[in-house]
Amino acid sequence: MRVLRRHAEIITLFVLLVGPIAAAQAATTDDARDPWATVNVCDTAAAPNTIGIRASMPGSRSGDEMRYMRFVVEYFSAADRRWYSVAAGGDSGFLRVGKGRGPRQFGRSLRIDPVAGQPVLLRGRVFFQWRLDSGTVVRRASERTRKGHRSNAGDDPPGYSASACTITPG
Repeated sequence: MRVLRRHAEIITLFVLLVGPIAAAQAATTDDARDPWATVNVCDTAAAPNTIGIRASMPGSRSGDEMRYMRFVVEYFSAADRRWYSVAAGGDSGFLRVGKGRGPRQFGRSLRIDPVAGQPVLLRGRVFFQWRLDSGTVVRRASERTRKGHRSNAGDDPPGYSASACTITPG
């Protein structure tokens, strides 16, 4: 009985110590099975008036589908408190990002010049497609940019991840 009680105490102690650590890691680790998008560049000295959007999409079981991403920049209208697509220069169109079973990251930087010299709040939306060689879309998804994702390239400053970006004329 004492041996069982001792094992129960050790297991309880392990769960109390390791549980919060595992939960914290899970909160910052990207799940390769789910698509995601983040702002990884926002109006920096090296990239003025630029929003960089990075995204990741999972592969497929067979690895045969070609993957595509489309990067769209949206701006916030304070007048009616809604988000709208940027008309000029804010849409990459669908870009081919490759085949495979594993996740794939890809990104685009888009230069946005503020209208009338006013700061503008931006975010990104990424559309994902998995297509057969015939061009038939077999799966689709979309994600808005969110903070907390790790880019494998292009982030400025290193490690930067945000849900939105304010471009300030300057």
